Amino acid sequence: MASPPTRDRASGGGVADRLAGLGNLDLSAMRQEWRRLYRAEPPRLSRDLMTRALAYRIQEIAFGGLSKATLRRLASLAAEFESDGRIATQSQPRIKPGARLVREWHGRTHSVIATEEGFQFEGKVYRSLTSIAREITGAGWSGPRFFGLARTVNASEGTDAPLGKVNIHDWGGGDPSQCVVASDA
Repeated sequence: MASPPTRDRASGGGVADRLAGLGNLDLSAMRQEWRRLYRAEPPRLSRDLMTRALAYRIQEIAFGGLSKATLRRLASLAAEFESDGRIATQSQPRIKPGARLVREWHGRTHSVIATEEGFQFEGKVYRSLTSIAREITGAGWSGPRFFGLARTVNASEGTDAPLGKVNIHDWGGGDPSQCVVASDA
């Protein structure tokens, strides 16, 4: 996509004013703004959708768009949908075999290794982290949450916050010796 006007990229200042001003534009002015921001003829959209698309573009120019990895993932999902009319996504990222999860619980360190068959803990293979968490705690914990892999909602801010020390975009990492550490402290 062509580079947007530089004055829009210079700073995030004025973005809130520009977003607020979108509601005051008539359809002709919205189409003109579309041409300016997208450098293309506007599609036939309802006023609501055009307002949303313009608002997105204004913010994208000011603050940056989607990452290249996200764009690649969206392109692959679109191609998958075009080929068979469905998109089969995993419910959550898969932990790579060889990844080691370490959890401290009541002063004792517990180590789990991801395998092709499931998870190895104390010489025994389990199908899920939840069954391991239950064995460790004696209670019905969510395994991913117990090992710091799940996300939780920060009630005070209403935002997602990862549990434990984990990069959720790289669960397990490429290095089998990489650990994910969570603690009850």
